[in-house]
Amino acid sequence: MSEKLLVTGASGKLGRLVLDALLKRGVPASNIIGTTRDATKLADYAAKGIAVREADFNDPASVKKAFTGADRVAIISTDAIDGNGTRIRQQTGAVAAAKEAGVKHIVYTSMPNPREGSKITFEADHRLTEEAVKASGLAYTILRNAWYQENLFMNLPQVLASGTWYTSAGQGKVSHIARQDCADALAAVLASDRVESKVYTLTGPEGLTTDEIAKFASDATGKPIAVVHLTDEQLAGGMNAAGVPDYLVPFMVGFDANTREGGADMVTSDVELLTGRKPRSLQAFLQENKALLAG
Repeated sequence: MSEKLLVTGASGKLGRLVLDALLKRGVPASNIIGTTRDATKLADYAAKGIAVREADFNDPASVKKAFTGADRVAIISTDAIDGNGTRIRQQTGAVAAAKEAGVKHIVYTSMPNPREGSKITFEADHRLTEEAVKASGLAYTILRNAWYQENLFMNLPQVLASGTWYTSAGQGKVSHIARQDCADALAAVLASDRVESKVYTLTGPEGLTTDEIAKFASDATGKPIAVVHLTDEQLAGGMNAAGVPDYLVPFMVGFDANTREGGADMVTSDVELLTGRKPRSLQAFLQENKALLAG
């Protein structure tokens, strides 16, 4: 392959895995570009021969400059979830920069089923970016990544320590996916010669309720978990009383509400379609990380 493949946010958790996956697939390091706000964070990849370029999504000119010469660009969604539209501006600006720089194909990491009326507080960030990608006229691949298994590190250690899991998700299911599976799928698309514009939804192998996840976590760690089902209002009140930062409460309650309403229960075979192998199960993740989760 002679095309230049570029990965944004390359110093992040997903970005680094994508760089590794590209190298593992046999893509020459000289054909890979990684962008980040601080080039020193990718010094280890620069040592491998990967071109490292600085790009600040708050500075469109720097993004266009970084994208120049790249054929296929993976725009990994940014972490600017501030409720002020920052991420929308960053990402739609990156799409415009890609077109101006002469990029041929965009790969964008989105969320499952972004739609108006979703309980997910950052849904519009993805929906509007997807619309910008489609309107750009460039070939594209949109990868709608399900909730990462690794995100369970945000609350499961505390749940295991207290023995209680408060939730308003009801019997809604989530098909958690390993971040590595998303990285492998992204690398497969980026390193391919695909020219068609398509949307894929990347999920784990099954959807599970909070009660089922709690049971698997208990089985893995030997620690009991009592799941307490609440209303959204009760869950928000408990978070406020516990001192959870105000900006996080609607984000976390919205995730549970979206789950309860069936917004996270889709299960697809797209990971296997793109990578040739089945995604890691949540049970396997819990077993592999039981020591970290249990503390």
